[in-house]
Amino acid sequence: MSTGTGGDYWADKALPSVFKHELLKRYLPQFGGMTGTQSHDKRVVYLDGYAGEGRYENGEPASAEIALRVASHFRARHGITLECFFTEPQQKSFDRLHQVVEHYRAGKVLAHAHRGEVEGVLDGVVRRAVREPLFLFLDPCGLVLPQDRLVDVLARQRPQKRPATELLMNFSMMAVWRLGGHVRSPKGNERSLQRFDDVCGGTWWREYFAEAAAPSAKEGAAEDAIEAVASEYSRLLAQRTGMYVQSVPVSHDPHKRAVYRLVFATRSQYGLWVFGDSVARARDEWWKTLDAREESEGRLALWPLRPDPKEVAVRAIPKIADNLEQLLLRIRRPVKLVDHTLEIFGDFYGQVTEPAVRRAVQRLHEQGKTPSNGSGVKRTREITVYPRSLAA
Repeated sequence: MSTGTGGDYWADKALPSVFKHELLKRYLPQFGGMTGTQSHDKRVVYLDGYAGEGRYENGEPASAEIALRVASHFRARHGITLECFFTEPQQKSFDRLHQVVEHYRAGKVLAHAHRGEVEGVLDGVVRRAVREPLFLFLDPCGLVLPQDRLVDVLARQRPQKRPATELLMNFSMMAVWRLGGHVRSPKGNERSLQRFDDVCGGTWWREYFAEAAAPSAKEGAAEDAIEAVASEYSRLLAQRTGMYVQSVPVSHDPHKRAVYRLVFATRSQYGLWVFGDSVARARDEWWKTLDAREESEGRLALWPLRPDPKEVAVRAIPKIADNLEQLLLRIRRPVKLVDHTLEIFGDFYGQVTEPAVRRAVQRLHEQGKTPSNGSGVKRTREITVYPRSLAA
């Protein structure tokens, strides 16, 4: 259950939401484009399980309106219906959300707003998506659904690769920190602990904080425990669903720990590739927004200059080229880039956009290590790279 939002949350977009919404704005249209052909009636189903008000008071779109705009565009330009479902339990927020949804429904967008918790509509949305691609966006202000519930949907109800099922979910690091304190304290609230047991699919997470509370624990052990829990959560979700799972940290500024991680799950290498590219582009927008806000407040000098994307790409290209060369040497057959996303990007996954990979292919070609130079292929991910031994 979401704990809700209050104060001036809806007055303006905070920096973590800048990243999150940029990512959603960039990835959701591509999900629809990549999977629309898998639908038997050109329909893609989307669920925003914690939609809030849908729009900020300053007029900027929040997650719900971002999806509605995508739906409107897809209907007009591509003839694909993005059927949107939104849930919000708080009456005030729901009333504003409903107004936003009704505006787009008047423009023939297929959308539904439900007052209540996501659990109440989840199975119905899954049934609505039979034979259709499904994208789940779960962004609570508190704890997300129990992992067993997610596994039920992703592994039992939607185990197939086609039509596609994908998940983008907010895993709260602040909640992990808070609940870790309950483990370390003799006065910890057992009911809260059990609720997080459900979220994590077991009590395993408690062990990390129990070790951090030991007299022999090193300084910073509690902070390390938070990261370890988030990492293990993603690993278990991948193991239990058979999906590729990636976790992206999101923070208020570069000097503070992540307030949450965005956990992405897909069965598609294409989804994995495009998501990583979208993360890199959203990260660049996050830095631009941070710089603009600091400058407007006269505080820009307090922060280091943001990493220049071009400089990051310069560092990444030789590393990606090495990754690709080692892959070619190992498998000794032609490599279609998209089939080996994580191995090719390596540590630069989510850090650089896909043009860096094309330049890495060109680098290998110039070094005489492949006859392939990437020319004649529009999309980088579709490039096939041949080992030098197959040049003839």
